[in-house]
Amino acid sequence: MEERRDMLSSVAKSITASPIQELSHLAQRCNAINLAEGFPDFPAPSHIKDAAISAINSDSNQYRHVQGICNHVADIMNQMHGLDVNPLTDVAICCGQTEAFAAAAFAVIDNGDEVVLFDPCYETYEGCIKMAGGVPVYVPLNPPHWTLDPKKLMKSFSRRTKAVVLNSPHNPTGKVFTKAELDIIAGECRIRNCLAITDEVYEHITFDSEKHTSLASLPGMQERTIITSSLSKTYSVTGWRVGWAIAPACIACAIRNIHVKVTDSAPAPFQEAALTALRSPPEYFESLRSDYESRRDYIINFLGRIGFKIHFKPQGAFFLFAELPQKCPVSDVQFVRNLIQQAGVVAVPGCGFFHADSYVEKLAQEGFSYQDRYIRFAFCKSDQTLSSAAKRLEEFLDSATAGFLKLK
Repeated sequence: MEERRDMLSSVAKSITASPIQELSHLAQRCNAINLAEGFPDFPAPSHIKDAAISAINSDSNQYRHVQGICNHVADIMNQMHGLDVNPLTDVAICCGQTEAFAAAAFAVIDNGDEVVLFDPCYETYEGCIKMAGGVPVYVPLNPPHWTLDPKKLMKSFSRRTKAVVLNSPHNPTGKVFTKAELDIIAGECRIRNCLAITDEVYEHITFDSEKHTSLASLPGMQERTIITSSLSKTYSVTGWRVGWAIAPACIACAIRNIHVKVTDSAPAPFQEAALTALRSPPEYFESLRSDYESRRDYIINFLGRIGFKIHFKPQGAFFLFAELPQKCPVSDVQFVRNLIQQAGVVAVPGCGFFHADSYVEKLAQEGFSYQDRYIRFAFCKSDQTLSSAAKRLEEFLDSATAGFLKLK
């Protein structure tokens, strides 16, 4: 059949396939170990699965809005961050954080509005902003510790700036933004009278002494912040697609209206099971953090041992952003391609997370570009998976010293 790209909208032509999902599909086809996509390969908690099975068997299988999720989310935000959230007006249940973020973008961004993002940056945000007619403006975080430069942030604002997007804990680096950095971001939002859209899906996954602070909890920010999150990461149910947006009532109403027009409702039985998940005791979250911290330490140790440069120890989330070994003569894309073909392991080339042109300046200063030297590894995997990946990676890099990484 003849291709009819001329029939596509300008928006459709501008949106490309997700490299991360493409790599995951390749991993499936090649039967490779998947350290690319951020989903666990171990079972979800039994009590949550049992709740979903019970909901299905009780015929909670039709269109549905479970108000109880809103009530629990409001309570949690009050307990964790001191926020006063009205569950009847300020919470919108969506099909995962991704839809919540997209609906938020459609709710507040007009054609030509500029939206500030921090680079490196998760791929989904740019697409949603562009589909809404907005213009992404990237503020580079300073490697190797991914710190925020206040001057770069201030220069990114213009009279067209509508919102700032903040993801903390951060994908891909694992950075938790400091209180000082949050104060700077909040201050600029207040001064410029702009909104903040936050992605807080890793809110319960922090390590060492780090704690997640919601930007909305800072003075003057709740009334100008849209919080997005979901069950996916905290409860290891990325396929359930139950998430939410928390926002001032008029914005939350707009997000709900957009959600209904696009998907109507999140999966009913999983909404019911969400009530069980959200009631999990404090011990569950402590165990979650402890388990992921152990996996983080394991992947740091084995990657460091085989030559990767670990400049920054993740403070949250479940990704490690590691620099290629110095002996590796190829780019991140070529490395991953060879890694899949020759070792049966899939990771994500770091270049897909970088957007700001200023990173190119590092080429002259450091002798190479930061844009093509990082690899993102997901460590939300079973001990067996991580151990198998470690063995394959070590063998792969040992062979690389004998020319195994030659360009094809």
